[in-house]
Amino acid sequence: MVETAAEPVTGAENVTWDLSIFYAGGDDPAISADMERVMAMADAFAAAYRGKVASMTAAEMVAAMQEMEAIYDLSGRVSAFAFLNFSTDTADPVWSALAQRVTEHGAALQQKLLFFELEWRAVDEAGAEKLLADPALGKYRHYLEAERRYIPYTLSEIEEQLLVEKSVTGSSAWSRFFTKLTSALRFEYDGAQLTQSQILAKLHDPDRETRRKAADSLTATLRSRSMELTYIFNVIVADKASDDRRRGYPSWIAARNLSNKASDETVEALIQAVTSRYELVARHYNIKRRLLKLDELYDYDRYAPINIGVEERDYAWDDARGLVQNAYAAFSPRLGAIVRRFFDENWIHAALLPNKRGGAFCSSTVPSAHPYVFMNYTGKTRDVMTLAHELGHGVHGYLAAQAQGIIGMYTPLTTAEMASTFGEMLVFDEVMARETHPAARLALVAGKIEDSFATIFRQVSMNRFEDALHTARRSEGELSTERISALWLQTQRAMFGDSVTLREDYGLWWSYIPHFISTPGYVYAYAFGELLVLALFNLYRREGAAFEPKYLEVLAAGDSDYPENILAKVGVDLRDPGFWQEGLAALEMLVSQEELLASEIEGA
Repeated sequence: MVETAAEPVTGAENVTWDLSIFYAGGDDPAISADMERVMAMADAFAAAYRGKVASMTAAEMVAAMQEMEAIYDLSGRVSAFAFLNFSTDTADPVWSALAQRVTEHGAALQQKLLFFELEWRAVDEAGAEKLLADPALGKYRHYLEAERRYIPYTLSEIEEQLLVEKSVTGSSAWSRFFTKLTSALRFEYDGAQLTQSQILAKLHDPDRETRRKAADSLTATLRSRSMELTYIFNVIVADKASDDRRRGYPSWIAARNLSNKASDETVEALIQAVTSRYELVARHYNIKRRLLKLDELYDYDRYAPINIGVEERDYAWDDARGLVQNAYAAFSPRLGAIVRRFFDENWIHAALLPNKRGGAFCSSTVPSAHPYVFMNYTGKTRDVMTLAHELGHGVHGYLAAQAQGIIGMYTPLTTAEMASTFGEMLVFDEVMARETHPAARLALVAGKIEDSFATIFRQVSMNRFEDALHTARRSEGELSTERISALWLQTQRAMFGDSVTLREDYGLWWSYIPHFISTPGYVYAYAFGELLVLALFNLYRREGAAFEPKYLEVLAAGDSDYPENILAKVGVDLRDPGFWQEGLAALEMLVSQEELLASEIEGA
């Protein structure tokens, strides 16, 4: 039997979360009891309000919304418990079965409550405007007003129920299968079987041969499951096309833009602004190639550390904790205190486990609980930044839940990355302030640039891939692995230009990225958030301490208004066509700083 490769000790081996705020375990009878209670509450809600929405007063609407919040909070507790446990062990049949049970339960619940939003969308304009003008609606006004944007794409109640029901055995089922499949993949490396997180970590190794072997291993395993992965992608993309066609959405991205509260024009302006500056990518990688003394950079060289005369620092878990806590607290004592709770009260799962899914995320869960952070900690600088990133999501979710409740706590994806990326910037500045060695500072700047490139340029290039994928699937029918790979290489090569050589093997690397499956159209939100934060951070540097209370107000606002109205509180105008250029200009300054540091070191 081949053993899994041993990982270096980081201190995060026992950093697991405490989910007892929800239930005692997978066999806790309270789970079934709460699921039954949720359905009873939904039945009572339907009995009280079905057929009455059009004639409700503002006070009655507030009462109904409060009842709905109580239903969603209780059901959300069950859902959070199931899926958080499933994410740490996707092979455990107990958590897998519970996750499926919760998915089916959620679909049944949604079917029971659908009538309310459908009746509200059916209210005539005069009646809706009268109700929305009543100040008694309070924090529920924006939710109700925003719901009416979906009127042109709303179907009958029976059609809506059928779409919800079919998702259980359709897109939701395929998404869960994708997670189970990719989490179970093992990648052969020097006789050991590595997880996805372990093999991806080796792409950041200083040794070029290590990186090449890791890339080849990743490709080999993906190729061995290309039939299944290609089929999943085809099904998911076709399922979305079917839903979009039935609802009448004009494009594959229109539903996502509506959900993000971003106009098609705003998103197109973002895409055009980013793709027009692809030359920044080439500038960076040409510097990297020169510093690494390579004739040609290949795909497996993209994340090679630029450590000239210095070794990349490894961070023990306690060091990472101290660094991140201090950075948040120095900016805002309030945020620092919230971040401390994540560590002190075990709201983080960082340990590496055999069947744990890859990547990182933060689940805001529900207001009656608190957020949880999920990551795979290997002790590298990028893991410290990931910790800072996910804790940014955590404080955002915590503040929004406290201020807005469950209806207004989940921000649109366009602003969901705001606090996370801002947190990364805080920690980056803290690390840079501690470092005096020129070569180490160059390595940090280069790493930050690559993180920003991954968030801005790579995500937009992946948006271009999704655009090509969905367009091709709708016009050509089922796509082969080779066809999808060709679309992937085409859109990736457009970003790198001639600065990085992407081998044909790299063409398969679309097949392990979960966002394409679970949240189609999501990826441009990363670029939106990163460019937004680059502009916000410039404001912070100009305003100093005066910026902090305004920023916290923005985080606490959650989804209580449209993003442009919320961000106007800190002086950001999302309607300004030049807004994206301000963020790109800040990124260009980083590249210029890198060029200057590189020249100094080469000259020395």
